[in-house]
Amino acid sequence: MIDPTVSRRRNVLSLFQAYAETAVATGVAPKGLEQAFAAHLEISPSMWSQIKSSRPIGDKLARQVERHCGKPAGWLDEEREAAGMTPGEQQFLAIALLAWRNVDSDGRKALKSRMKQLAQG
Repeated sequence: MIDPTVSRRRNVLSLFQAYAETAVATGVAPKGLEQAFAAHLEISPSMWSQIKSSRPIGDKLARQVERHCGKPAGWLDEEREAAGMTPGEQQFLAIALLAWRNVDSDGRKALKSRMKQLAQG
């Protein structure tokens, strides 16, 4: 069984992703979506930032998030299958593949090296 802290964080990030994708699809600019989502949950942008990185989501906050997102009580606690790739992820992979195919071996080495650097933070 997965740690509830991990389940809650994954699920709330999934809720944010759905919120952001819906907003962008309706013409809302991406800038400010983090703050808008925090307001939607009735928490501060600072708390949202902490939740995304490491702050555990307690029972009271979990139920608050579920209410504001139209989910039943306990929804955040459930382990879920990872969703498929988002359109943004698919677009990124298509661009990465095109770049890979359009460069020689030195270019591929450089691309691979840069991606490893970015992945390590």
